[in-house]
Amino acid sequence: LMDAFVMAHRDKTARVVVLTASSTSFCAGADLKWMKKMVDYDYETNHKDAMQLALMLNQLYTLNKPTIARVNGAAFGGAVGLISCCDVAVSTKLSKFCLSEVLLGLAPATIAPYVIKAIGARNAKRYMLSAEVFSARRARRIGLLSEVVSEEDLDQTVTMFIQKFRAASPQALAMTKQLVDMCDGQNIDATLMQKTAATIATIRVSEEGQEGLNAFFTKRKANWQQD
Repeated sequence: LMDAFVMAHRDKTARVVVLTASSTSFCAGADLKWMKKMVDYDYETNHKDAMQLALMLNQLYTLNKPTIARVNGAAFGGAVGLISCCDVAVSTKLSKFCLSEVLLGLAPATIAPYVIKAIGARNAKRYMLSAEVFSARRARRIGLLSEVVSEEDLDQTVTMFIQKFRAASPQALAMTKQLVDMCDGQNIDATLMQKTAATIATIRVSEEGQEGLNAFFTKRKANWQQD
């Protein structure tokens, strides 16, 4: 996954990234063969392995284009972290979710920052500590999912988001993602106001900013909307 995310980040022709599964489960958790090997790892090897996972999650979270989790089945353990890293998550009504690490004597450590951002600390404590299985409807209510639809409507809903993202400036999308993270949890003070003013000033004078404004005033499509 790390290689795929790095490739998507660098690919200027890629406008949206959709994360999904080819099986009937989105992701049932950690690979069993890997878990068996992990039992014999020492601290240093465990730390190195965990850092690889942490870096992969961060690569997904900081991708410079919109990301969509297309959840087509059960999502357990680390899968909840992958969903939390995406900008939008669309799931079928029958999908189930679980943060099951404590049942194995482990903790959902590397995914925790992203899960907490998605569902909040209070909900994170409940589902991380109880390891209870919860429904797509509940996942939508606590903020893990953006939309819950029937299996028949899953692809149509994902396509709708793709079309909306493709209508927007790639640069504006990337900078807006950064803007949200920059503002999240910050006090609205002089420093933040300076940063937000610098953001809009930078994008207004950029090539895509100028193209978007000119396209609007001349009533034509912007160049990123031509394909």
